[in-house]
Amino acid sequence: MGANISQLERDIGSDQFPPNEHYFGLVNFGNTCYSNSVLQALYFCKPFREKVLEYKARNKRTKETLLTCLADLFYSIATQKKKVGSIAPKKFIARLRKEKAERHQNTCKPKSSNGDIPVPQPEPTWVHEIFQGILTSETRCLNCETVSSKDEDFFDLQSDDAVNPDRMYDLVAVVIHCGSGPNRGHYISIVKSHGFWLLFDDDMVDKIDASTIEDFYGLTSDIQKSSETGYILFYQSRDCM
Repeated sequence: MGANISQLERDIGSDQFPPNEHYFGLVNFGNTCYSNSVLQALYFCKPFREKVLEYKARNKRTKETLLTCLADLFYSIATQKKKVGSIAPKKFIARLRKEKAERHQNTCKPKSSNGDIPVPQPEPTWVHEIFQGILTSETRCLNCETVSSKDEDFFDLQSDDAVNPDRMYDLVAVVIHCGSGPNRGHYISIVKSHGFWLLFDDDMVDKIDASTIEDFYGLTSDIQKSSETGYILFYQSRDCM
């Protein structure tokens, strides 16, 4: 390998580096480590990335929204000439902060009562296709043993929720909180890409061994020290792989 090859490229190996793949860290603009970590997990969710890039290709001229800024960011990463590096998600973060401020203002405004008028449900989108599932819960009467079932849409599952025992899922990304408490600390993410695991810490990207994943979440032996705790876990159904 040449002298200009990065450490990450050395760790992966030139013969193992996935073609047309890019591993770019994201610059921290001050308390944006959580956003950076979630963005990395979403970028390496291949169906989501493909839909965002398709949206970018179809919508050449449109007003700026959070989705257009996300599409521009994903496109910028996917079309880099270098295989690894870092990129500044400046436009996305600026738009995110603007929309957050607007939502806060709208929340503080007094709301008029609409009585019993039903709120229309949004039309399903490709986000629903990728992340939405159906949870079937069953209730059995202890007296007559009658079983009733109910289907509910969900975007996330709590760890104690019932799932289809016949469907298998694989862990593909984890957003991790590092720190001694929920109100302070730092966020990083680990993602699985083409069979190996990567650690994204803002603009830093490192290859890690799968056997060390458990070291990145769970309390340390000394509870007073910093700990790494899994905050959001991304699973992919093997039916979709």
